[in-house]
Amino acid sequence: MIDLQTLLRITAIGLVTGFLAGVIWKGRGFGVAGDIIVGVFGAVVGAWLFSLLGLAAYGILGSMLMSLVGALVFLALVGVVVRRAC
Repeated sequence: MIDLQTLLRITAIGLVTGFLAGVIWKGRGFGVAGDIIVGVFGAVVGAWLFSLLGLAAYGILGSMLMSLVGALVFLALVGVVVRRAC
């Protein structure tokens, strides 16, 4: 079970990294809910990618960097899927 402090930390990191990914990707964020969703999915994708590459993220800044990289990869994948669906 995830405690409240961990949930708040994940949400805060997701919000910040989702916003940063939105700014990098399209020049603005996706709104609070969208930023959190992109950031949390980014954290999952980033953790998976980092583990494949044998990398580790330590501390808040490491987690944010990993989440940002994952969020950008996630947005790229979503862009490819959406383009193919249209």
